[in-house]
Amino acid sequence: MEIIIEEISHGHKLLSRHKFAPKNITIGRGYDNDIIISDPHVCAEHLQVHFNGEHWLVDDQGSINGSFLENSEDNVIQHQVRSGDIITIGKSQVRFVFPNHPVSESIAISPFESLINLARHPVVVALSMVLFAFIGGWIINLNNANEVTLTQMLVPTIGLTLGFTLWPAGIALVSHLTKHDARFWTQMGISFIFFNLMWLSDIFENIVHFNTSSNSSMLWLLAIIPLLLAFCLFWLNCYVGFHMTLRRRNVVASSLVLLLFGGSFIIQMSKQPDFNPRPRFDTTIMSPVFLFAPSSDVETFVSDASKLFEKVTKSAEDEANKE
Repeated sequence: MEIIIEEISHGHKLLSRHKFAPKNITIGRGYDNDIIISDPHVCAEHLQVHFNGEHWLVDDQGSINGSFLENSEDNVIQHQVRSGDIITIGKSQVRFVFPNHPVSESIAISPFESLINLARHPVVVALSMVLFAFIGGWIINLNNANEVTLTQMLVPTIGLTLGFTLWPAGIALVSHLTKHDARFWTQMGISFIFFNLMWLSDIFENIVHFNTSSNSSMLWLLAIIPLLLAFCLFWLNCYVGFHMTLRRRNVVASSLVLLLFGGSFIIQMSKQPDFNPRPRFDTTIMSPVFLFAPSSDVETFVSDASKLFEKVTKSAEDEANKE
């Protein structure tokens, strides 16, 4: 009777799988074992698995740290193996499975997954990074009070683009180190698509600030858009790089958003004095082409201002007469 032995992580992520027909199998750190575990907490001859003609049995070979069935504190001695049993040896885990062990149904590749795979196409990645650099350079020029040449704008733009590649590269590295599929180019494509959306939301916010007063109700909506975009980015990073449940993915994405924006808000508030004798204008000055409605000429503005003052003066006089 054949048996499959899997080396798994503590999160039950498969690390390696071996199928054996022999009736005697040894597991340990020694090089003469059938399954070699590199964990330093595993002995050279740690565990023996043998078939007695009717059942598979496992025996700890007098190891220093013992061998324990999952959720049990008893050292395994002549333990009869059941399909799916997980035994901890040192800081590693092995799972025993028989060939007739049931498997879950296959998952069809969804259109959503196909759309995500499109993000890893070299053309999409290249266009996303070029668009990011273009928008970043334009915003650098827009927020600079002095005239900026192309050469002066090129260096910070390239540095900014390379700096933002650290995020998807870091996610892919963590995914690889935790024995998941790194999918570096997919992470890169998705991240830069959302970076561009965040740039565009920032530009839209500047245009709205330029056209509306600071107490506009749209400002609340503008504050929510970056939060939603960041949540979607972190959610997709987790979806692509790690095997986790939907609930855990939502929790991780929400925690990262809270950490990023909440931390930035606290730092900003801690640096803001109670009274600033030189208040800073926080809206980007743009050309009239960004106005939603054409501006009035000087004469019309002065006339409207005079009417407003007259209206306020009359209202004050009416109030005084009532008293």
